[in-house]
Amino acid sequence: MAYDKFIAITPELHRYAVEHSSFRDAAVADVEQAGEDMGDLASMQIAGDQAAFMTIVVAAIGARTALEVGTFLGYGAIAIARGLPDDGRLTCCELDEKYAERAREHLDKAGLADKVEFRIGPALESLRAMDASEQFDFAFIDADKTEYIDYFEETLSRLRPNGLIMLDNTLRGGSVLEPGDSEAARVTAELNDRLAKDDRVDVALMGVADGITLVRKR
Repeated sequence: MAYDKFIAITPELHRYAVEHSSFRDAAVADVEQAGEDMGDLASMQIAGDQAAFMTIVVAAIGARTALEVGTFLGYGAIAIARGLPDDGRLTCCELDEKYAERAREHLDKAGLADKVEFRIGPALESLRAMDASEQFDFAFIDADKTEYIDYFEETLSRLRPNGLIMLDNTLRGGSVLEPGDSEAARVTAELNDRLAKDDRVDVALMGVADGITLVRKR
């Protein structure tokens, strides 16, 4: 019997995938519910299968320092921090102080707040204000899609060789194929095209969630 190399994920199948992933505890349930309570903004939050994947990737590469560009309610921060060692450090760039405060609450419930530092304000400003000595093993980019190219360049310059960047929403619901008038889709498609030809990195764009791109700095 022949099988396709990919399948369409139904809501039921996605729930199955999440329920068969690790790191399902009360702290995760709280942050997931907080996202659902945001109504239309719920789509800004990563899902449980992606969170588990992030934790495993961070731990597998032995990351000790990590960066998050766009924190929202803290689900990604929890996933990253859980993959770091006890003395690991996560720096979160978040525009909105209210979101940062809610993220701190969720990180505290997960017992991870001591690993995390927040920098509040526009992410590009926070990145460009970092000292050149600040280097990271892992970075997760999930903020304003219209600035993804700039986020990537600023992050890559602060990533150690063999470090990983994970970019979220790199398929934009399929709109990268025909961006039309969407600036977010146009910028994302342009970044995807650039990364495919960038000899500084190795790239895997995966059909997970709304598209996840893993970038390894050579």
